[in-house]
Amino acid sequence: MDQETIFLRIIRREIPAEIEYEDDEIIAIKDINPQAPVHILIIPKKHIRTLNDLSEEDIPLIGKMTLVAKQLAEQKGIADSGYRLVWNCNRDAGQTVFHIHLHLLGGRVFSWPPG
Repeated sequence: MDQETIFLRIIRREIPAEIEYEDDEIIAIKDINPQAPVHILIIPKKHIRTLNDLSEEDIPLIGKMTLVAKQLAEQKGIADSGYRLVWNCNRDAGQTVFHIHLHLLGGRVFSWPPG
């Protein structure tokens, strides 16, 4: 099983990252390959491989991740102009690190569908 991820190594400070937010449950870092002027990854410290692995006990954590994204959008000055929150689940959706994380993207105009 691929329990060891780059995010766990960042949480343990084995790999450097630009931290935008941190508390006991969540860390938020700048994406190293940004797709927008603001691209922050909101990552739970609890290892959850994919969204398919969520359980009811994770509901408060997922809600908190969303609130952290909102707070970061406000801090970065993109709350009023608009931002996008993205979850990717498994390879076909673009998940490359198998530790759930929420993308906060903003600072530019987005089109739909993405990509």
